[in-house]
Amino acid sequence: MANPTLERAGLDGWMVRLFDTIEEQNLLWLTALSHECEVAFGAALVDVVPSYTTLLVIFDPLQLTPCDVRIQLVNILARLEPDEAGAEGELHELPTWYDASVGPDLQRVAELSGMTTESVIETHSRQQYRVFALGFSPGFAFMGLLDESLKCPRLATPRAKVPTGSVAIAGRQTAAYPAVTPGGWNLIGRTTARLFDRNREGFSLLKVGDRVRFVGVSRTTFEKQGGDVTPVKDKVAP
Repeated sequence: MANPTLERAGLDGWMVRLFDTIEEQNLLWLTALSHECEVAFGAALVDVVPSYTTLLVIFDPLQLTPCDVRIQLVNILARLEPDEAGAEGELHELPTWYDASVGPDLQRVAELSGMTTESVIETHSRQQYRVFALGFSPGFAFMGLLDESLKCPRLATPRAKVPTGSVAIAGRQTAAYPAVTPGGWNLIGRTTARLFDRNREGFSLLKVGDRVRFVGVSRTTFEKQGGDVTPVKDKVAP
């Protein structure tokens, strides 16, 4: 971490920018900063929102002034050390059916990567990903870093409806859609994992810092686990 900066984020927030590039090691500093803010601000802290390189700190302006918070953040940053204890994170294995019927961009990714679809599946499923941020929709986890060989741009025209559970990639990120939403990422499969549940404590299956591995399963296993095999029929521009 070098030369962190503080930026005002409305009347009740500060954006702490720690890094300029996306690296897995960033998480050790971001989780440490989150913890230190929780301790320092107590009940006056409304929320902390980590991302790839930043942490948004939201506070109660009836309890603290922006100046108070800035001074405290400067003091925290001066003594901040990475959270080595949280380096591992909880591991989640998401059963995934990789198939062109539910992953209509699988062939496109293969062509852009100069690989076979089988190689794309093997490359995507063999590594563990870290959850860098939650956003876009409830339970949607931005994960990385994707193998450089699979790096590919978003679709030029987003789909109006991406089915629940769709596993997708964009740039060097990967994700699974918790619910039906619009989306412009490349769909390569579908998981049976329930990523967002109102009856679950915390609602989201995945948390920032968690590790995720997509485990390839057959259509038969996918269906037995309650997976939806309805094909994606819409056509979009690549």
